[in-house]
Amino acid sequence: MAIRFTNRYLPGRKSPDSGVSGAFASFNLGAHVGDEADAVARNRALLEQEVGPVQFMNQVHGDRIAIIEEVTEEIPTADSLITGIPGISLAVMVADCIPLLLQSPQAVAAVHVGRRGLVNDITSKTIAVMKEMGASSITAHIGPSICGQCYEVSEEIYNEVTSLHPAAATPGAGFMLDLPSALRAVLRSEAIDIIDHASCTVENAELFSYRRDAITGRQAGVISL
Repeated sequence: MAIRFTNRYLPGRKSPDSGVSGAFASFNLGAHVGDEADAVARNRALLEQEVGPVQFMNQVHGDRIAIIEEVTEEIPTADSLITGIPGISLAVMVADCIPLLLQSPQAVAAVHVGRRGLVNDITSKTIAVMKEMGASSITAHIGPSICGQCYEVSEEIYNEVTSLHPAAATPGAGFMLDLPSALRAVLRSEAIDIIDHASCTVENAELFSYRRDAITGRQAGVISL
């Protein structure tokens, strides 16, 4: 079992000139953000040197789940990847959304949990599929994301999310959404153990943040059996 959360910098080097992605702060893994394709490919190759073959996904803030039996060049359009095969690493890319990694002895999953993911119930749907695959004793690893003090939204969006997930409300802070708190509530309702790797992407300069920088790269949560 291997679990990892990357950041903006090449592993072991926390300087803006490390890695190969230039203005995207060196260790960008996102191929859809305007970075040079060769730079992203080299960064992904560096990641694979550490964790083995990695399956990425084309994330669309939906609720599609892809079961991965082998790493392919054809990137699945999904917001959750599951595998029961050892040696395959699954990646979820983020720049403010929550990278959720689910582990069990039988299967693992990488889940993209943003505002729409909460509304679409992507977490519970993924857990259900894992259980169908025989997963037991599931543990959730919650990676760095935007915190409840930094995520201001419109009143309409706030009401939509908090009506379904009351734990997303940030008390006394106007229309601020606390997505990690809402996710923890979902996981507790599923009786899932939680290991929290929380850090605010907006506040932590070592992490990519779309809300902070607009033009930025993507870090990843990576898991394998």
